[in-house]
Amino acid sequence: MKIANKKVILLLALVASCFLPGCTNWKKKYEALNVEHQNLKGLYEREMAEKGQLADQLSKDQQTIKDLQQQIAERHISPAEAAGFGKGYDVSIDAAAGTITVTLPDTVLFDPGKADLKKATSAELDHIQSVLKQNYSGKQIDVVGHTDSDPIKKSKWKDNWELSAQRALSVARYLIAHGIAEDKVRAAGCGEARPIADNSSASGKAKNRRVEIVVRMR
Repeated sequence: MKIANKKVILLLALVASCFLPGCTNWKKKYEALNVEHQNLKGLYEREMAEKGQLADQLSKDQQTIKDLQQQIAERHISPAEAAGFGKGYDVSIDAAAGTITVTLPDTVLFDPGKADLKKATSAELDHIQSVLKQNYSGKQIDVVGHTDSDPIKKSKWKDNWELSAQRALSVARYLIAHGIAEDKVRAAGCGEARPIADNSSASGKAKNRRVEIVVRMR
């Protein structure tokens, strides 16, 4: 009888010894999965918090656009005055796109066929960058160059697209050099692709030769 009991005990010990490594492996897997779960949970919570912050900021930006439009309607002021740039500036507000655009004619900024800023333009651009820093800090700023449809002649530029891009870069670099965060400024050239007037007349061409500084509110 004692021999039989000893055999049973020995058999149980052997069985237990077979399962112990397996238990250890499962415990390690559980602990690893639990760590991964906690990491994913933390990531999810951070993403949800950031999403909430973005939603709040979007709501504030949309309200800003509405407030500007309300000021224009109730106080009978220009978009330039409502947006903080003051009289004499060509400013448009697009509620659907969530943008505020300051348009500068090429004659204010550049000599014909050139992409180097005139020295006299510093007053204009200094005022614009001061308003951007004060009223629209942290917003994405797009600087977009445009030309008329006349082909490039006797110039180092390959075409209007290249000229418009270089002009946009000149303005963008000026803004950055005077305090606008580099990671918030983008430059692009559209050449003659986006006219706002008929290129068949001299006045229309003059309107098309422009640089737009676009504040993206969302």
